[in-house]
Amino acid sequence: MAESAVSLVVDKLLPLLTQEVKLLKGVHDELVGVKDELKVIRAFLKDADSKAEKEDIGGSVKALVNQIREEAYRIEDVIDDYVLHVARRPDYRCHLLCRIASLIKTCISRHEIASEIKDIKSSLLDINDRVKRYNFIPSNQGASSSNAGRGLMDHHRLSSLFIEEAELVGIESRRDELIRYLVSGDSQRKVIAVVGMGGVGKTTLAKKVYDNHRVKEHFRYHAWITVSQSYHTTELLRSMLKGFYKAINEPFPDKKMDKDEELIEEIKEKLRQDRYLVVFDDVWEIGFWGIVELALLDHGNGSRILVTTRKKDVADFSRGFSLVHVYHIEPLPQKEAWELFCSKVFGFEFKGQCPNDLEGLSQDIVRRCGGLPLAIVAVGGLLATKKSVQEWQKVLSGLRGSAMTSDPCINTVTSILSLSYGDLPYRHKSCFLYFGMFPEDFSIKRRRIIQLWVANGLVEERSDMTPEEVGEEYFMDLIDRSLVQKDEVSVKGVPKTCRVHDMVREVILSKSEKLSLCHVSSSCSTFEGIARHLSISNRGSNPPKRSTRSQTRSIMVFDKEMLQKATVRVIFTKFKLLTSLDFEDCPIDHLPKELGNLLHLRYLNLRNTDVKELPRSIGKLHNLESLDLRFSLVKELPVEISDFPKLQHLLAHGGYATGLKIKGSFEHLEFLQTLFTIKVDDDVSLLNDGLQVLTKMRKFGICNLKREQGRYLCTVLEKMTCLRSLLVYTVNHRVEIFDLEFISSPPIQLQSLWLGGQLDRLPNWISKLHNLSKLILSYSNLMDESVEVLQALPNLKSLVLFGAFNGERLHFEGGGFQKLKYLYLAGLYYLNEMLIDEGALPLLERLEMGSCPMLMEVPSGLQNLRYLEVLSFAGMTEEFNQRWSQQESKISRHIRIHRSDGTYNPDDKASFEAWEKRKFGSWEKHMFG
Repeated sequence: MAESAVSLVVDKLLPLLTQEVKLLKGVHDELVGVKDELKVIRAFLKDADSKAEKEDIGGSVKALVNQIREEAYRIEDVIDDYVLHVARRPDYRCHLLCRIASLIKTCISRHEIASEIKDIKSSLLDINDRVKRYNFIPSNQGASSSNAGRGLMDHHRLSSLFIEEAELVGIESRRDELIRYLVSGDSQRKVIAVVGMGGVGKTTLAKKVYDNHRVKEHFRYHAWITVSQSYHTTELLRSMLKGFYKAINEPFPDKKMDKDEELIEEIKEKLRQDRYLVVFDDVWEIGFWGIVELALLDHGNGSRILVTTRKKDVADFSRGFSLVHVYHIEPLPQKEAWELFCSKVFGFEFKGQCPNDLEGLSQDIVRRCGGLPLAIVAVGGLLATKKSVQEWQKVLSGLRGSAMTSDPCINTVTSILSLSYGDLPYRHKSCFLYFGMFPEDFSIKRRRIIQLWVANGLVEERSDMTPEEVGEEYFMDLIDRSLVQKDEVSVKGVPKTCRVHDMVREVILSKSEKLSLCHVSSSCSTFEGIARHLSISNRGSNPPKRSTRSQTRSIMVFDKEMLQKATVRVIFTKFKLLTSLDFEDCPIDHLPKELGNLLHLRYLNLRNTDVKELPRSIGKLHNLESLDLRFSLVKELPVEISDFPKLQHLLAHGGYATGLKIKGSFEHLEFLQTLFTIKVDDDVSLLNDGLQVLTKMRKFGICNLKREQGRYLCTVLEKMTCLRSLLVYTVNHRVEIFDLEFISSPPIQLQSLWLGGQLDRLPNWISKLHNLSKLILSYSNLMDESVEVLQALPNLKSLVLFGAFNGERLHFEGGGFQKLKYLYLAGLYYLNEMLIDEGALPLLERLEMGSCPMLMEVPSGLQNLRYLEVLSFAGMTEEFNQRWSQQESKISRHIRIHRSDGTYNPDDKASFEAWEKRKFGSWEKHMFG
C-alpha cells in the first residue's frame, strides 16, 4: 500500500514536470530528483508490501515503510500546494499596490515550497541509503510470529476437514445438491466450482461431499488436493497420483518421477479407463488450470473436478475446455446462524439452548458474525470459556475493535479474510479500502463508489478505456473475488448496489488505520489525527475548534441531522486540498462562498440535499470533473458552470420530466459524458448550437421539448455516437407530439431509452437499436404495428408501456421478445384483449399490469410463461378481479402472485398523480441510476 502512495505521487509529478508551469528556479530540478528517488524506492516497497501481507516483516522494515508512505503523502501535499499557489495569480483588475502585495506573498509561499521540496529530497536520499543497507530483504525478526500465523491457518483448514457432521447446520441441502451434480448428468467431464468468501464454509462442504459413500462408490479414482496460494506444480501432481493409488489400495510405485512430464503421463495412463473425481481445495489463480488440462483428460465417462475458490474468474477460466457449474455459497441466514451458534456455545452445558440472561447478547453477537460459519465457530469457541455477562459484553465490543486482531480465536477469522486482501493487485487494494468510508451495513451504489475512486486518483489511466470503465473492471473484480457482496442487481445482471460483510469491514478499518488511509469519525467535532480520507457520521452538531487534517483528500458525510453552518464552513476552509466531497442524503441547505477555495476538487456530490443554489465562487473549480445535483433543490446553474474545461459528469434532475436550467454555453464542455437532465426553453440556440460540441456524450436527458425543436434534437443525437442512455420528454407529455423522424444514423450503442410524449408513430430508427436493453414509452398512444417492431429487438430485457398503446388487442406472438425479463403495462385505456402465444416472452420473470379499464378477461396464455416469478395487478376493474379470482389457483402454482389493488385509484386525480410520480421515479432509477 505504501507503493501505491508512491506511485500516485510519481503519476502527479510527471505531468507537473512536462506541463508549461513556471516552476521557481531550482524547484524543477529538485522535483526531478525527488521523482528519481521515488522510482528507486518503489521497487523496495513493492517487495516489502507483498511480504508484509504474507508474513510478519521486521519492526525496523515496517517503520521504514511507514516513513516512506508519510514522505509520499508529504510530497503530494507540497505538489498540490504549489499548484494551488500557481493557480492564484494576482487579479490585474485591482490597483498596483494590491498586485505588488499579492506577488510578494506568492513569492514567499513559493520559496517556502522550494525549501520544503529540498528537505523532502534530503529525507528520500537518507531513506534510499537505508533501503540499500536492507538490500530489499525484510528482517527475520517476525519469523516466529509468521509461523504462528501459518499455524493458525493450517489449524483452521484441518478443523474444516475433520468437523463432525452433527456439528454442521444448514449443510444437508447444499451437500445433497452437490452430490447430484457429481454422480448424475452429462457423461462429459464437468467442473463444479464452489465459490464464496473466506470463512463461509467451502472446504467443509466440499469435504462432506467428497467423503460421502455415494461419491466414493461412483468414482474409482479420487483425490483431495489442497492448492492454496503458493503451490508447487510437481508436488501437486505427485499428491494427485498418490491419491489415485490410495483410492484403489495400491502402493505408490518406487520408480523415480521428478519431472512434471513424467507425472502427467503416469496420471493420464492411470485414468484412461475409469471415472475419476479430483477435489482442488482453495485455488487462487487461473494459471493452475494449465496443469489440470494436461493431466486430467476427458474420456466421456462422467469424470468430475470439484474446485473451491474465492475467485469467480478461477471457475470461469475452465469453460474453455470443460462444462462448468458455478455453485455460489452464501453466508448462513439468521435462523441457521443462531442454531450453529447455540450448538457450539451451549451444546454440552445447556443442550443447545441459550440461557435467558444471555439471549440478547447472543443475538447481537450472531448478527455481528453476519452468517459467516468460521466467525460463528471462532467466537463461539471463545465464549465457551466465558461465564459472566460482563465477559460476553467485552467480547461483543471487541468484535468491533482490537480483539479482531489480538484474540487468537478471532484472529483466525481476520487472517483468513486478509488473505483475499493480500492477493489483490496494488491499485485494487486502495479501492477496496475505500469501502471503509461507508457506514456499517450500508447499501453502496456501484456508480458512486467508482466516481469516488476516479476522483481520488485510485484507478490507473489507460489509453483505451475511460477511468470509469477501469473502475467498473476493479469493482467487478472485487465482486468476483467474494470481497464485496452483490445487493441490488440490474436486469443485465450487473450489480447496481453492493454491501461489505461486517467482518470484512473490520479488516478494512484495521488496515486503513495502520496506513492512515481512512478515518471514520463519529462527529464533525473530532478532526484529530491524520487521514487521507475522512468519513463523518452521527450528528456533527459541534463545529471543530481545530484541524490537523491538511492532508485529507476526500470527505464523506453521513448525517441525517442538519449540520451547523459553522461546521460546513470549516470543511470548506480547513481542507483546501480536497479532491472529493460527498454530502449525499445529508440535509445541508447551503454552500458557503468558500467553496471556491477547493481548487483541487474533482467530485462534488449534493444528491438529495436541501441546497437551493450554488455560490458563484464555484466558477473557480476548474478541476471539477463530476457534479451530482440529483434530487437537490437546485433548479438553475450559474453561468460560471459553463467554463469547466474538465467537467465530465453533470447530473441534475428532481424526478421524471424535470430538468435543470443551464445559463451560458457548452463551448468549453467538450469532455462532458453525462448531462442528465437539462430543461430547454423557447430559445433554440441551446439545441441548434450549444449541444453540438457534446460528441463524447454517453448519458443524456432533456425535457420541456416542443414539437418544432425535435428536428434540432435529431441533429444533436446523430453526433452523440457514444450514447448509451437517453431520456427525452416533451413540454406537455400528454399532449405535445414528438418529431423524432430526422435521424438517419441513430446512436447504435444505445442501451436505455425513455420517450415521454405523443408519437404519431414509432420512429423507424428504433428498429436499428440492436443493443437496446431497457425501453420506456409513456403517453405515446401507439398502435399494433409498433408492438411488432418492439418484439423484434434482439436484446430488449425491460419494457414499460404506460399510456403508450391505443390498440384494443395486444398480441405477443410466438418468437417475440426473446430476451425480455420485465414487462409493465398500464394506462392502456382501450385494451380489451391480451394474448400470449407459446414461444413468446420465453424468459419473462416479472409481469406487472396497472389500470386497463376495458380489460375484463385475464390475459390468455399466462401458463406459457414458464420462468414467470412475479405477477402483479393494480387498479383493475371489478369484472377482471372476479375472473382472476376464479383462475388464480390454477395459474399461480409456479408463480409468486403479488396483488396491489389498493395502490392507487385511477379516478382520484391526486391519488393517481402521486402514484405516477413514485412509479416513474422508480423506473428512472432502474434505468438511469
